Amino acid sequence: MSKTEILNILKDKIAHKIQVFENLIAETRASSNDTKSSMGDKYETGREMLQQEINNVQRQLNETLNQQSFLQKLSTEICSKVQNGALVKTDKGLFYISASLGEITFENQKIMTISSESPLAKEMFGKKESETFIMNKVSQIIEKIW
Repeated sequence: MSKTEILNILKDKIAHKIQVFENLIAETRASSNDTKSSMGDKYETGREMLQQEINNVQRQLNETLNQQSFLQKLSTEICSKVQNGALVKTDKGLFYISASLGEITFENQKIMTISSESPLAKEMFGKKESETFIMNKVSQIIEKIW
């Protein structure tokens, strides 16, 4: 299992999200500039709604930039315990503690990417191979850590 390749997949996914958000902001700003009306109040209301949309997308962009920064700092070294950057195989699935980007497929295996702030990661943190933890009344055994 190559953590370097998995991390590169996540970095590409984040870069794509950033590009989408930046394009959306640019398009929304352009449509804001295009909106001209002689209707006064309606014009201002429309501009305000567009500005709120820009602010919303900007927040999402900032969050994604923070995730990108976090990924840049992750080590791809093999971990002896569950920590940031650990790839953890339990009897219930494969988890990569990095940024919460959902499920990815690597070498025909589904890997759930989770944030270190997630309840699941918090339950696993510090555990080693063969140790057990309980999440939502379901016991899981840590089979392998990379």
